[in-house]
Amino acid sequence: NPPLDAYEAAATGRTDALRAELARDPAVATAFAPDGFTALGLASFFGHLEAARLLIAARARVNDASRNAMRVAPLHSALAGGHAEIANLLLEAGADVNTVQADGYTPLHEAAQNGDQAMAERLVAAGADPRARLDDGATPAESARRAGHDALGAWLHELESGAQ
Repeated sequence: NPPLDAYEAAATGRTDALRAELARDPAVATAFAPDGFTALGLASFFGHLEAARLLIAARARVNDASRNAMRVAPLHSALAGGHAEIANLLLEAGADVNTVQADGYTPLHEAAQNGDQAMAERLVAAGADPRARLDDGATPAESARRAGHDALGAWLHELESGAQ
């Protein structure tokens, strides 16, 4: 088997191979794969906490959005995959809670759509904007309701309306 490159190692959680790639070329921590994703974005999406930690320690940029049509940052990726522990790691490392990906999605929209009340609360406490709008005009509250998360939608609507 050929050796894994940094992107494959990050996506599969092979920290041994990732560590070797970073030792060979530290710049891979901040580089982009041919498909436009960063190694940190891949580790975040696929839920590989140790790989994410390793990349952050190697100075991966937590706010670099993918260089493709999705424009997805690692925080979006972690939330889309339902990986709260990685999302928290990224937030602790300075991830932008209001970063916008394709179609206007913010991390709060992602948490709302997934029905993740705890993460929505964490994002709001960190400064996430409950009034942010998707390209179609939907707020995080509307994203929650569309996905059947009515209680979360109601809570977000209160924040959106300023009734805190």
